Amino acid sequence: MILDTFRLDGRVAVVTGSSRGLGQGAALALAEAGADLVLIDRGDAAHTADLARGLGRRVHTIHRDFVSASRDELAGAIDEAAQTMGRIDILVNNAGTIRRAPAVEHGAQDWDDVLAVNLDAVFHLSQAAGRHMIAQGWGRIVNVASMLSFQGGILVPGYAASKHAVAGLTKALANEWAASGVTVNAIAPGYMATDNTAPIRADADREASILGRIPAGRWGTPADLQGAFVFLASDAAAYVTGAVIPVDGGWLVR
Repeated sequence: MILDTFRLDGRVAVVTGSSRGLGQGAALALAEAGADLVLIDRGDAAHTADLARGLGRRVHTIHRDFVSASRDELAGAIDEAAQTMGRIDILVNNAGTIRRAPAVEHGAQDWDDVLAVNLDAVFHLSQAAGRHMIAQGWGRIVNVASMLSFQGGILVPGYAASKHAVAGLTKALANEWAASGVTVNAIAPGYMATDNTAPIRADADREASILGRIPAGRWGTPADLQGAFVFLASDAAAYVTGAVIPVDGGWLVR
């Protein structure tokens, strides 16, 4: 049955930035599809863990701050996940940050922090997880890209650079690992009602201009991404790799 190929029973999924928003939505979608979870977060993911356990899933939490974590600390989180849960099948690189300032005023520390979270951590976690996945002959990595993987945005040069890089890294890893049974894809959310977009939604003129361009006529929600996360993490997407899939209410085609 085709629906069975979307099931994740017996799989272990690692999700970063899972305490709220898109990451929490992704984690719970994977749990509802059958996966056990490892939640890596700089904050408290206890609520997400409790919700997943309520679905009958095993859950392990790991604390890491991606701004300051070293390459070894990131790899260590993946190894801890594998040792605790027995395997790693799925990695969702969701954690992200954004700093808003005109390019001529964009601070060096802000640049470094954004790249550390949005790009460096994605590579180091993927590299460590990829070793486990290649060894077992099956794996799914799903990165969270952005509309700014395609566009330049306004007042977010570091974020735009990092999300363009995530799209390129997704394709590079997909090229190398597909023959080993490991797919690497990315979801590019459109304008989502999350903490990151709160300053934009608070600006009446900017919000109106954004909504006016979205054919769906509304901001997205974490639930709008859940189907894409489950699809890309499942056997249903076995022949999909290197893709950057917009989930944007039609923003890019307007």
